[in-house]
Amino acid sequence: MKFQNVLILSPHTDDAELGCGGVIARLLEQGADVHVAAFSQAEDSLPADSPRDLLKREFFQSMSVLRVPQRNCRVFSYPVRIFPEFRQEVLEDLLKLKREIRPELVLLPSGSDIHQDHQVVHQEGLRAFKEVSLLGYELPWNNCAFAAQAFVTLEERHVCQKWQALQAYESQLRLGRSYFSEDFVRGLAKMRGTQIKSEWAEAFEVLRVVL
Repeated sequence: MKFQNVLILSPHTDDAELGCGGVIARLLEQGADVHVAAFSQAEDSLPADSPRDLLKREFFQSMSVLRVPQRNCRVFSYPVRIFPEFRQEVLEDLLKLKREIRPELVLLPSGSDIHQDHQVVHQEGLRAFKEVSLLGYELPWNNCAFAAQAFVTLEERHVCQKWQALQAYESQLRLGRSYFSEDFVRGLAKMRGTQIKSEWAEAFEVLRVVL
């Protein structure tokens, strides 16, 4: 993967790590300039007694584990689950990111992701970045189907770093979601690796490739 400027679009604060945390670790190791933009810190999904900025703080901690520079991390404040009401504003923020970062590769939720917020980021991301390479990452609990068309091989250290980054989200670990577990993270990476006769990998939907 020889990309210098890479942008990861994360509808909520943990989606980037869940969908492509291993690739983020590999890209940074290879010297790429990686940027991550999260569009919601999902305050309304937190228990009433939680600090309103809890997920934002956990996001920055997670990014530091992956070694994404803090200056390359952005968190917007769109309200969770109602992104369709803010479609134009999301597009305008994406266009600003495009002008500032000028990415060669953009990773975003796949087209088969059924979460309404993820759909908006996918659709407006296609609109904003149609001139560059675009890959859709998988979040299996949101996918009724997924076209695994591109595979990025990983080393075990990348998978370990992905899981370490996810452990920064203590608020989500307490909820006990099955996909927020080491078994799930390692199992998915192992399965995708097996498909290409490698030990570990992450899979992506190919939306556009510019060579």
